[in-house]
Amino acid sequence: MKRILVLGGYGGFGARLSRRLASDGFEVLVAGRNLEAAKALAARLPHAIGLQADRNGDISAILGEHRPFLLIDAAGPFQQSDDRVARACMEAGIHYIDLADARDFVGTISCLDEPAKVAGVNVISGASSVPALFGAVVANLARDMEEVRSIELSISASNRATASASVASAILSYVGRPVRLWRGRRWQEATGWHLLKRETYVVSDHRPLRRLVALADVPDHDLLVESFAGRPSVIFRAGPEFAFQTLALWLLSWPVAWGWLTSLRKISRFLLPMQRLTARLGSARSAVTIEIKGIEQGAMKARRWTLIAEDGDGVEIPTLPAQLLARALRDGRLPPGARHAGGLLSLEDFRSLFRDLAIIEETTEAPYTPLYQRVMGPAFAHLSEPVRAMHHVFGDGGAKGEAVVTRGRSPLARLVAKIFGFPAAGKHVLHVSFEENNGIEEWTRDFSGRRFLSHLSEENGRLVERFGPFRFAFDLPIVGNGLSMEMRHWSFLRIPLPLFLAPQSIAHEWAEDDRFHFDVPIALPLIGPVVHYRGWLRRID
Repeated sequence: MKRILVLGGYGGFGARLSRRLASDGFEVLVAGRNLEAAKALAARLPHAIGLQADRNGDISAILGEHRPFLLIDAAGPFQQSDDRVARACMEAGIHYIDLADARDFVGTISCLDEPAKVAGVNVISGASSVPALFGAVVANLARDMEEVRSIELSISASNRATASASVASAILSYVGRPVRLWRGRRWQEATGWHLLKRETYVVSDHRPLRRLVALADVPDHDLLVESFAGRPSVIFRAGPEFAFQTLALWLLSWPVAWGWLTSLRKISRFLLPMQRLTARLGSARSAVTIEIKGIEQGAMKARRWTLIAEDGDGVEIPTLPAQLLARALRDGRLPPGARHAGGLLSLEDFRSLFRDLAIIEETTEAPYTPLYQRVMGPAFAHLSEPVRAMHHVFGDGGAKGEAVVTRGRSPLARLVAKIFGFPAAGKHVLHVSFEENNGIEEWTRDFSGRRFLSHLSEENGRLVERFGPFRFAFDLPIVGNGLSMEMRHWSFLRIPLPLFLAPQSIAHEWAEDDRFHFDVPIALPLIGPVVHYRGWLRRID
């Protein structure tokens, strides 16, 4: 009988994992700092022993005395941990797995690859929902795609799934802190627990869930970018069941974002009692959704995988990868080495365990036609290739180039330019990020570090560009090898405004020297020129 030592084996996830391993016929050493809790759980499991062990101390003596074939670290948090446990396992010739979701910890585990191979053992990090399960799902969704443009992932836990102290500490470690994201074909910084989104989790013939989720920092933000052709943008969001909980953390994030606090980790001891006050409220339903957008045989396709867990079984999911990998190690199916768990398991592996849980899942697929192509119809095909390529926006994309900006000189012109965030006069390095969601494009223009954005959509056969509360509707006639944007009406908060008061602007786009060129003058009646920017861009592959 193979013996497994589980650090944190009586905790929220550790206890579930210990039970699963015991049911697989392993002898389980339930270990942690609380000996009584370890013994109490071990007494309820077949072939189990309770031990006292501290993952932050020296565990070499315990490994030498009990000689498990595998150690699984389910204790956490891993955000500020070192690799001492993994190194102790290698020195003892013992396999190592952890349930880490800390971005840096999981991402750097491969530095132990050579010593792990010399020791003849496996060192596997991230055997949890991320990156193990999510990596398996994304690989399944991306099958047959020549290029993946974007990956969006989100998870929302049942309110009855009480978080452990380590989970709370992990979340609070990045709330309000900078989070590095690959977006617009370059690395950018966002703020942890911002980028709020109302997510809907839908599986056919089942009641949907609607949850508010926010940006979480996970290893997938690095690992998935490098794993697929096209280097897709990746964004992962998470949230509890109730929107007020998500919003409360969002509000608490601002003192950190403003630099008043270094982090919120010190309040983790207050967070759990507050969560327990509402633990009996809500449902026992958790959900996951993953959507990828990519190109298959030249066609744009969006694929979405959704899982809904009923009856509180969602909390079992983070333990499944470690159980599957323990089986693989027992059967000798993994070669020695150190690596993250993403890509080691398939979706079919997980489905073998889903069958025993109250879990339903579904995959859907939908084709996509780019916004400008929908508005222009057959005329879109007559545009030059650089212009068409700039408007083939699907998922995520980016372009870079140069621009020259001139500004109106009157006080009112300067005020209008400031309100809309238009760039300063001069020559600029220009980067444009494109992000498409539900057919609406967000264009973020970065002129030498000064950014302004607008949203583009289709309404009544016209292109509509929104700047804050203002909306401008354009026709897009062909001009030469490009197009022009000719305003037909405008509104404020969707209230129509007189056309004679509208900004005077006819923007032009064309191709020259294999580059996309643009010329955008904006003037206002009675005020005169406000801003004029022109230049060139090239899509970033």
